[in-house]
Amino acid sequence: MARYIFITGGVVSSLGKGLMAASLAALLQARGYRVRIRKFDPYLNVDPGTMSPYQHGEVYVTDDGAETDLDLGHYERFTGVASRQSDNITSGRIYKTIIERERRGDYLGATVQVIPHVTDAIKAFATADTEDLDFVLCEIGGTVGDIESLPFIEAIRQLRNELGRGQSISVHVTLVPYIAAAGELKTKPTQHSVRELASLGVQPDVLVCRCEQPLPDSERAKIALFCNVRKEAVIPALDASSIYAVPLQYHGEGLDGEVLNAFGMAHEGSPRLNRWTEIVERLENPEGEVTIGVVGKYVGLPDAYKSLHEALVHGGIANRVKVNVRWLDAELFEKDEAEIAAQLEPMHGILVPGGFGERGSEGKIKSVGFARERGVPFFGICLGMQMACIEAARGQGLDAASTTEFGPTDEPIVGLITEWMTSEGLQKREEGGDLGGTMRLGAYPASLAGNSVVGSIYGSDAISERHRHRYEVNTGYRETLEKNGLVFSGMSPDGALPEIVERPDHPWFIGVQFHPELKSKPFDPHPLFASFIEAAVKQSRLV
Repeated sequence: MARYIFITGGVVSSLGKGLMAASLAALLQARGYRVRIRKFDPYLNVDPGTMSPYQHGEVYVTDDGAETDLDLGHYERFTGVASRQSDNITSGRIYKTIIERERRGDYLGATVQVIPHVTDAIKAFATADTEDLDFVLCEIGGTVGDIESLPFIEAIRQLRNELGRGQSISVHVTLVPYIAAAGELKTKPTQHSVRELASLGVQPDVLVCRCEQPLPDSERAKIALFCNVRKEAVIPALDASSIYAVPLQYHGEGLDGEVLNAFGMAHEGSPRLNRWTEIVERLENPEGEVTIGVVGKYVGLPDAYKSLHEALVHGGIANRVKVNVRWLDAELFEKDEAEIAAQLEPMHGILVPGGFGERGSEGKIKSVGFARERGVPFFGICLGMQMACIEAARGQGLDAASTTEFGPTDEPIVGLITEWMTSEGLQKREEGGDLGGTMRLGAYPASLAGNSVVGSIYGSDAISERHRHRYEVNTGYRETLEKNGLVFSGMSPDGALPEIVERPDHPWFIGVQFHPELKSKPFDPHPLFASFIEAAVKQSRLV
């Protein structure tokens, strides 16, 4: 039977519960245990799919097509365990399910209440699909004391009683602020946070204390005394040089040992942390550096491109170089032509990421043109690939080339599949289970041309990558685009949808319709990002 670790946060948000959960799971993995991490989000949205990146950050997509919280990206990057639909739940989805059941009459006319109906649904989610696991880590979003999180805390209380002794523990992440004027670390916020959690029936077994200054033994002892935990179970968590140094840092402070102690489990010997040691060594001792310009529309919001940023770092790890990411506002390139050269000339590589909407699109297209003309390594992802196709079409004299996502156009290089595929072709795809005009979410296969650049990068002629988009490049323009030198080197297995384009005569020019950043890991960098950074290293030697 799986053991459960319930992770809560207190005092303030953004303390790093997700990273702590991912790091703890990685440490347990390194000791030979099988783990899975789940995220409980208290907000009422059904999923993050329609939430603004200004509020939520990126939407992380799983193989089975779930639109989930960005913390699931951390979980995958640190453990290598592919997340699933069953690993992220929101209050909105729970309430939606319960209301649908009530309308069907499943409750036989009974009054539907938070307790037991909502809490039972939360417990069912936590315990489902856990066969063959040693540990299930459940992270509760938000902070203790939030009205939205109360049903989740109550569900934890109930579940801990039902699971019995030795089958679950509570880990509470809290803040020990440093007051510069007083020159002191203050433990009262942690004490109040733990008291609030305990008042709801959940007593923490381990405390993870985020702090900017080292936590003296005297303060650890004070926290332990007032919060009713062992002193050794008060784990300091100082800022790290890199998120990939966090597992090593937590192990050094004894987190994994204290978690196993709380379960009454023996833990002789040390975990196998060689790969984390190697990652940190490569990050701290690079043999060079490159600068990548990311031309996007949410450049002031790093979380909007979280997986993308980390995948670039992974490409640097693969090549033993430091990757400096320069976030460039695509709209600036639309207002000032001189700004394009000024901003892009110092770049060793240019990346145009995914996104929705017209804002900044012309700036992205101009960035593609700059990379093509100057021979700068270019990587287009999702919308970035579509912008590369539009740029190529305009280069063939189709000045009206655009995408129907932005409105009517005489040259729909990109559009909904229902807008350009023949009725016969649509029928054939629908019979195969691929409905035209709907969002493509999750993993889809692709076939690569045998003599292509991407084929050599992947070392295979068949791949599977994750998608999140509605609009597709119109294959009716394939001949026109290939006359411009843009080759369709990856297609859906039925040959209907372009997945990858490339310019064989360019130092490195690849556009992909999918999101390769979602599958990249520090110990297993995605081959496209590793190759892109390798090309940027070569470019840096020419500048």
